[in-house]
Amino acid sequence: MFVVAAVTGFVLVGGAVGAAAGAGTAYATRRRRRQARVRSAARAEEAAVREQLATAADLLAGCLAAGASPAEAAAAVGESLGGPVGERLRHTAAELRLGGEGEASWGRFAELPGARELGRCLARADISGAPAVESVARIAADLRSEWCRAATEAARKAGVLVTLPLAVCFLPAFLTLGVAPVLVGLAQGLLPRV
Repeated sequence: MFVVAAVTGFVLVGGAVGAAAGAGTAYATRRRRRQARVRSAARAEEAAVREQLATAADLLAGCLAAGASPAEAAAAVGESLGGPVGERLRHTAAELRLGGEGEASWGRFAELPGARELGRCLARADISGAPAVESVARIAADLRSEWCRAATEAARKAGVLVTLPLAVCFLPAFLTLGVAPVLVGLAQGLLPRV
């Protein structure tokens, strides 16, 4: 890729300066593509975590309502859910089973994108023994509505992006077939006949 860009720069610009400019442009393009892929992968992973988080909070609320402790609920939900949220719940439950400090264990769970409030609530319930069913159910509802809002926004963006190629294709045709004949007809009527 760099060789092709250097040869192209050499031909278009000329000399060593053109070859260097072509190779530099190829390097910058390759670097920006790599950065875009990394950002895209990070956004996709964060979206997957946020999507799973609402389901995990619902399941945790159900386990807590059935009488399970936060650690038992985390173990059960982590085993059934899978993915990054399930894995983190399994690790948290294992740490708690092995005698880890509740606040630190749930703090590591709260490092997931969007899980801070849920992690704090479960840590508080694990440490104090206070019932957390209502607050976890409220957090689950908030996470679900946030996820729905994000999905709706993404669908709107997709709708706008889909219409762009249509505008690029149909606008020139509309101007050529619809507006140009009208303008030519008006111009013929306004110009003196020779």
